[in-house]
Amino acid sequence: MKQRWKTFDFILIFAPIMLTLFGIVMIYSASMVISVKDGNPPNFFMMKQLQWFIIGLVLFIFCIFFNYRHYQKLMKFIVGILIIMLIVVLFEDPIKGAKSWLFIGGFTIQPAEFVKLGLIMYLASVYSKKQHYISSFGTAVLPPLVMTGILLGLITLQPDIGTAAIIFLIACSVIFSAGIKFRHLSLLIATGIGVIILASANMLDDERLSRFSGAYQPFLDAEDSGYQLIQSYLAIGTGGLDGLGLGNSIQKLGYLTEAHNDFIMAVVAEELGFIGVALVLSLLAIIVLRGLYIAKKCQDTFGSLLAIGISSMVGVQAFINLGAISGLLPITGVTLPFVSYGGSSLLVLMISMGILNNIARHVKKNNLEPNLDNRSFQTDEKPTNMRRVQIR
Repeated sequence: MKQRWKTFDFILIFAPIMLTLFGIVMIYSASMVISVKDGNPPNFFMMKQLQWFIIGLVLFIFCIFFNYRHYQKLMKFIVGILIIMLIVVLFEDPIKGAKSWLFIGGFTIQPAEFVKLGLIMYLASVYSKKQHYISSFGTAVLPPLVMTGILLGLITLQPDIGTAAIIFLIACSVIFSAGIKFRHLSLLIATGIGVIILASANMLDDERLSRFSGAYQPFLDAEDSGYQLIQSYLAIGTGGLDGLGLGNSIQKLGYLTEAHNDFIMAVVAEELGFIGVALVLSLLAIIVLRGLYIAKKCQDTFGSLLAIGISSMVGVQAFINLGAISGLLPITGVTLPFVSYGGSSLLVLMISMGILNNIARHVKKNNLEPNLDNRSFQTDEKPTNMRRVQIR
C-alpha cells in the first residue's frame, strides 16, 4: 500500500483541483451581478460550474487509474465520435453567430473542446508507431495530417477560427516532439497558417474584423470595438498589488462583459491584484512544467507525446487568453484553463489531468520497481530520434 501511494503525483493532483476551486469562487464573484440581472440566483453560474467540476472530478479519478495505453486501442472509436459530433453541431441553431454547441439531455457541450484532447491522443498514437521512419514526410508525417485537416476544417465551418488556431498549435507541438524534420515542420506551419488566413478571410465580417482593430487600437473606437479591452485595462490597472478585495470589482457591475468567461483574469487582477494573478500563473506554470517533466521521464513514446500535447494544450490556451485580455492578441473568446466558466472546457481539462497523472504513475512505478514484471505498467523503449523535452 505504501508503494502504491508513492506512485501518485500529488503536485499534478492538487494543482488542478486548487486552480479549479479558485476559479469557482471567482466565477461566483464575477457573475453574481449578471445572474441577478438575468433573473437568476446570484450563484447561478457558480452552481453550474460546480456541477461540471463534480462530474469532471469523477472522470479525473477514473483516468488516474485507467491505463493510458488502452486509449490506443480505442482510437478509431474516439476519432469517429469526434467527427460525428462536429458534423451534427453544424445543424444546430447558431448561438452568438456560431454553431459550436450541442444540446444533450439538458447539458450543453462544445465538441471542439473535446477535439483538443482527442487529436492529441490520435497524433500521439499514430506518430509513436511511425518512429522508425518518421523522417519520411509522405509515409509518416502526411497521412495523420489528413485527419487533422478534416477535424480543423469542420471546426472552421462553425465558424470557430480561434479554437481551430489553438488546436493547430497544439498539433504542431506534438508533431515537432515526435521528431519530424525541421523543413517538414516549417512546411506544415506555413501551410496551416495560410489555410487559417484564407478561411478567416472568407468568413470575416465587420464584427470579426473589429476584434483586430479593437485589440491594437482600442481607443480609436472606445465605445464599440475597443470597449471590452479598455474595460479590461481599467480592471487590471485598478487592482494594484493586493486588489480591491474579493467581491469588490467595479468592472463586473455591467461594464466588463463576459467577466466570468474569457475575461475572468481581469476580475482576478481587480479584486486580488498582482498577488492573485501571480497565484493563478504559478499554478498554471506548475501544471505545464510538471507535465513536460513527466514527458521527459516517460520511456514510452505514446505516453511522452501524450503528456507533451496535454501540457501544450494548457499552456497555449492560457497564453492566448492572457494575450487577449492584455491587448497582445485579438479577442477570440478562449477561456482561461480551469478558471473561466465553461463546462466542456473544464470537463476536458479534468480528463486530461487524470490521463497526465496516470502517465506519471507509470513513470514513478517504473522508477520504484524497475524490474517488476507487471504488464499494466510495462512501457516500450523510446526511440532515439524522438526529441526529448529539456527541463532545466
